[in-house]
Amino acid sequence: MGFMSSINIIGSGLTAQQLRLDIVAENVTNSQTTRVENGEGAYRRKMVVFEAVSGRDSFRDAMARAMSGAASNDGVNPAAGGVRVTEIVEDESPMKIVYDPTHPDADEDGYLELPNVDMVKEMADAMAATRAFASDVTAFNTLKSVISSGLEVGR
Repeated sequence: MGFMSSINIIGSGLTAQQLRLDIVAENVTNSQTTRVENGEGAYRRKMVVFEAVSGRDSFRDAMARAMSGAASNDGVNPAAGGVRVTEIVEDESPMKIVYDPTHPDADEDGYLELPNVDMVKEMADAMAATRAFASDVTAFNTLKSVISSGLEVGR
């Protein structure tokens, strides 16, 4: 059942890109937030860190799995590759400083610290995540077509 590992790989990509879009939406939503819940100043932009999961294992490992009977009886291949989110980190770039003495969060000199969210970066991230998500959907539809064609062979 090699196609099951392909579905798992595609699914990991869909999940990772959906989380990336969620973080972009959070950044855009908080682009004017000058006070966070724990009171540590303005909102900091968040970024998603991905890690490739290698689907390759040695011939010895594959044979050991096959001999132990763990070769996809349940449809899950533990050696399937894909991508995973390792962490969500805060962007350490400097905050924007504006002069607004009337704002309640301004310091004693009248300067206000705004989030380090750049809308151009956020839109670029959103577009890249959307394109990657669409590529994963295309890969899934192609796999579905291949499986369907394979089932037609048996007729």
